[in-house]
Amino acid sequence: MAQVPQTFFDALAVRTWCGLALTALGRAREEIDAINVYPVADGDTGTNLYLTVESASTAVEAVFAGYEAGSSAGGPSLADAARAMAHGALIGARGNSGTILAQLLRGMAQVLAAGSDVSHVDAQGLRLALRRAADSARHAVAHPVEGTVLSVAEAAADAAEGTGGDCGTVARAAYRGACTALAATPGQLSVLERAGVVDAGGRGLVAVLAALVETFTGETPSPAPAAASEASGGRGDRSRGGLGVVEDCGEGAEGGDGPGFEVIYLLEAEDAAVDRLRGRLDGLGDSLVVVGGDGLWNVHVHVDDAGAAVEAGVEAGRPYRIRITHFGAGDAHTRGGERPVRERAQRAVVAVVPGEGLAGLYTEAGATTVLARPGEPPASGELVEAVRRAHAREVVLLPNDADLRHTAAAAAEQARVEGIRVALIPTRSAVQGIAALAVHEPDRRFDEDVVSMTSAAGATRYAEVAVAERQSWTMAGICQTGDVLGLVDGDVAVIGADVTATAAAVLDRMLSAGGELVTLVLGDEAPEGIAEHLEGRVREAYLAVDTVVYRGGRQGALLLIGVE
Repeated sequence: MAQVPQTFFDALAVRTWCGLALTALGRAREEIDAINVYPVADGDTGTNLYLTVESASTAVEAVFAGYEAGSSAGGPSLADAARAMAHGALIGARGNSGTILAQLLRGMAQVLAAGSDVSHVDAQGLRLALRRAADSARHAVAHPVEGTVLSVAEAAADAAEGTGGDCGTVARAAYRGACTALAATPGQLSVLERAGVVDAGGRGLVAVLAALVETFTGETPSPAPAAASEASGGRGDRSRGGLGVVEDCGEGAEGGDGPGFEVIYLLEAEDAAVDRLRGRLDGLGDSLVVVGGDGLWNVHVHVDDAGAAVEAGVEAGRPYRIRITHFGAGDAHTRGGERPVRERAQRAVVAVVPGEGLAGLYTEAGATTVLARPGEPPASGELVEAVRRAHAREVVLLPNDADLRHTAAAAAEQARVEGIRVALIPTRSAVQGIAALAVHEPDRRFDEDVVSMTSAAGATRYAEVAVAERQSWTMAGICQTGDVLGLVDGDVAVIGADVTATAAAVLDRMLSAGGELVTLVLGDEAPEGIAEHLEGRVREAYLAVDTVVYRGGRQGALLLIGVE
């Protein structure tokens, strides 16, 4: 849409900037994805930045839509729009680069929203906002390194402070300063110089600042180059195409292999608890970025022990929207590695899981996971993003929930449009997914592997034990609020008053049809000793049946049961 240049930084300018930044990152996404050579072989920095700004833009549009739908005269205030932008970016931040960008936007919003009754800020306000953005982002990163997006943000703020004029003049100065700093990044990080590229996160920030220039001037600056030789006349190594595929990160040290998992979650916690969390996560891994405030935080870290990183969040407060990505043994997950291009894996598994414990179990088995919390099912876009993160030519998708069948099908279709071969196995429970994952063999032909996994899932009966939230009719009769329900293959089969007794009745009903292996997944609120009781019952009554127990975490159901 045509844009009218903004004279001051007001609510409309926030809206315009978010829209233009989203468009700019959409154009540059693949290019940015292709130049990541520091420090992790992840290949989705451009995508992460795009998704982060998309969330920010959606939040701003929602604020404007609320005013347009209501009877209030006028539109949202600058404070309303700026806070929505920051909040949207925070809750939608993806990856390390997106998390840092969210903090940059939050820093700007702190200045723009400082006066709730102020309709706009002038050039001085914009200069202050850019400085606050750079300072707060650097503070959020545990171990800042020069030659990253942090350097580019600081250079933009420095350049803005050294100029006068209106908002357009300040935006142009910030953009030019960012471009100069971006061109210098290969000289600050040898891994960038070897690959012949500039920093990917910095390149994304330059695109966002170009949108800021367009917001205030109506002019689109010429795009910043991605190759080091184009940017600075340097001797970037173009023999490998000059395009690495590794995620940018605002921290870390060169040399040595990195951790195997990326862990990201939103966290509701007090400031003091987050300070302790930073110290604990810093000891567990690297690439630590914690952004946010006012009780809501976005946590990003690379670790070898994904479960410990999530547990640290549980101790600090309430983590949710947890994403755990296994980088995989074949990834170029190195610091200053000699192999800048991350080759796509041949095959990967993407699974939706209901609890943190199962997320750890699945990721240890090599799957990319999407966490589904009670009442918060993932959207198809989240599943598509997970398929992209898996970075494989062939992907097996396990929805692990009957209600996600259509969502997963839509995600699979979108991924196929992008050239990824996707097979959707209609698993209806996480225990069916466990059975499928147990027989997964990536070295087999794709069709054979899918058939084997589908057969294993189909041969697994599933059940769950939960507490009724309201009175309702069921296949087993009328249940009252607080009754314990035993559901077998999705239908209520047992209504009881005691969790352990109901679980035993469900297990007996399932094993009456035979079985060789019982899988028990305990939720956090499962009664103490229930696993031991059920294991003993299986040993005594079903001699040839084995039992395996997992801790599922906050999974909604008290207990998941699988019988193979």
